[in-house]
Amino acid sequence: MAVSMRLMRFGGKKSPFYRIVVSDRHASRDGKFIDQVGTYDPKKNPAEVRFKEEKAIQWLRKGAQPTQTVRQLLIQSGVTKKLTEGKTE
Repeated sequence: MAVSMRLMRFGGKKSPFYRIVVSDRHASRDGKFIDQVGTYDPKKNPAEVRFKEEKAIQWLRKGAQPTQTVRQLLIQSGVTKKLTEGKTE
């Protein structure tokens, strides 16, 4: 089963709020998911990104492929840096 890390949209009309989830690549955007690893609120100034870092790193090590947007959020929040530091130890 191919697994991806993606955004799941919540919130009302014109007020988006996203959960960052791990799901089967073939599942719909707001369909079933395996695990929730964070949240993203683009309406706050500046945008608020929260990751459960241990879970995110665990899923990335297991082979979960983040979407382009989630990849950028991982870089901005410093999770990828912690992931690469963990590999060298």
